[in-house]
Amino acid sequence: LVRMQFLQLLSRKPGKLETLFQIPFCQKQFPYMCLATSACLYSKKKKVNGYEQVDQEKYKNLVYSVTSYKTSAQTPETILEEDNLLYGPPNKYRPPVKAEKKTPKNWVPLINPNKRIPLLNSDSNYPIKIALQKTKMPSVTRILQQTIPQQQAFLLERWKQKMTEELGKDGFAEYTKNLFLQGELFHAALESIFLSEEMATKEQREDVAISGYLSSVQHVLEDISEVKALESAVHHEALQYLGLVDCVAKYRGQLCVIDWKTSEKPKPSLRNTFDNPLQVAAYIGAINDDANYDFQVSCGLVVVAYKNGSPAHLHFMDPDLCLQYWNKWLLRLEEYTDRN
Repeated sequence: LVRMQFLQLLSRKPGKLETLFQIPFCQKQFPYMCLATSACLYSKKKKVNGYEQVDQEKYKNLVYSVTSYKTSAQTPETILEEDNLLYGPPNKYRPPVKAEKKTPKNWVPLINPNKRIPLLNSDSNYPIKIALQKTKMPSVTRILQQTIPQQQAFLLERWKQKMTEELGKDGFAEYTKNLFLQGELFHAALESIFLSEEMATKEQREDVAISGYLSSVQHVLEDISEVKALESAVHHEALQYLGLVDCVAKYRGQLCVIDWKTSEKPKPSLRNTFDNPLQVAAYIGAINDDANYDFQVSCGLVVVAYKNGSPAHLHFMDPDLCLQYWNKWLLRLEEYTDRN
């Protein structure tokens, strides 16, 4: 009701407002309204506008140029022009070009189509063992060493530097000498096992240098049978290279070239063995070309034995995989031939 009377007074003549805000009236009729009005009008601080402190005269031209600039809405063409001006012309997307697969210039089949296999192989159960003769032919090992990829060579050199820093020059030479000696003893122990068809001799089993390696391959030896060749020389007459194959035998019923390797570090995948698959493929091709062997091989097996006796890693190479590495071997052989 009070608010309605207040509004009626406001709607009348302006002179009546004077009587409205007289002190006696305010005290009697609106004691709190006056306080509320005064609080709203005078208690709030006036906000300071930061732009009032700016030198208006100094930036007058800048403000005028910005506010007076008029342009039409941008179009794709104008945006493209601006981008060209700021960043240059756009590069057109080009799908990555796949590296061309190299093929050997002088391709020779892995399986020799001209080799005649006798219907009945020799009755001798004694494995073939042909001594390696010194000739002008390069060995498989030499060819691979002289055509080693840059990244692989870098890793090998870094490893040598690290070992030299830890052991010293003489210490590293002694370390590598012991590695080769352990490898020779390990191969000799395997040869004695295959020739006698028994376990290694007591002295070999107790030899600390190779006892771990022999324990590592025990589960592999159980699946090997019909040994055809041991530490035997092979040569490829057409391609002019030679090598010394570790073993040719049946692994789980499939005739394979078997390459025995020793390692202190685990090599669970075939790529960890670096050039060993190429070496196996090279030996397979040489055996298939060599008239001294009355059989052909299409599979390979890389066995990595460990000094601590942990189970060896086996990497079986089926005919398709052997053919892939055979092509890679032919490229490395061509590279070696071109260099020499």
